[in-house]
Amino acid sequence: MPKDSLEELAHPAYWDTRYSGDDPDAATYDWLRTFSKIAPFFAKHLPSASSIPRILQLGCGNSTLSYDLYSQSYHDQTNVDFSPIVIDAMRAKHPEMKWVVMDVRKLAFEDGSYDVAIDKATLDAMLYGSLWDPPDEVKANIKAYVDEIARVLRPGGKWLYITWRQPHFIEPLLQRPDVWTLEVETLADEPGGGGMLEYFGFVMTKAGEVH
Repeated sequence: MPKDSLEELAHPAYWDTRYSGDDPDAATYDWLRTFSKIAPFFAKHLPSASSIPRILQLGCGNSTLSYDLYSQSYHDQTNVDFSPIVIDAMRAKHPEMKWVVMDVRKLAFEDGSYDVAIDKATLDAMLYGSLWDPPDEVKANIKAYVDEIARVLRPGGKWLYITWRQPHFIEPLLQRPDVWTLEVETLADEPGGGGMLEYFGFVMTKAGEVH
């Protein structure tokens, strides 16, 4: 994708157009992988559904992920996206869940509001230019986003992030040694075509006493 197009991903207008009825991805679109392929990652790291964890879906789009988890009894989910068009569509489709128009860089939630934050390629949409030395706008966007997640997670809470970006580029953007521990797992795809395509699952666990 050209650099100019990558920059557009950080702005609501691009997504409003993409999620309009004229776009083939308007109904449902899952970045990276379908739920069946990433379900083991969530099974490993999500708290038990019986504990009724408060889950924040970041940049939810029209992915099936929220409903897939809802179907596994994760009913306390708040889904945020800065595209009013997609939020209206998803609210109409799944009124049993909470859908909020909100910029993930400016989350209007209290400190420690959530047990889990989930990002499936939302941070990826903020990245363009050289990842060896990202543009100042990219650095500012990522810092604002990561700081907000750190703020709204409770102590002991987890941020689960799935990406296709290589860990050596992503880890420096996510590291907060005074806030959380960081682990990364390789989520290997099935072989086919060009061979093995790798994705990565990051797990940030917030420090502090768990109540």
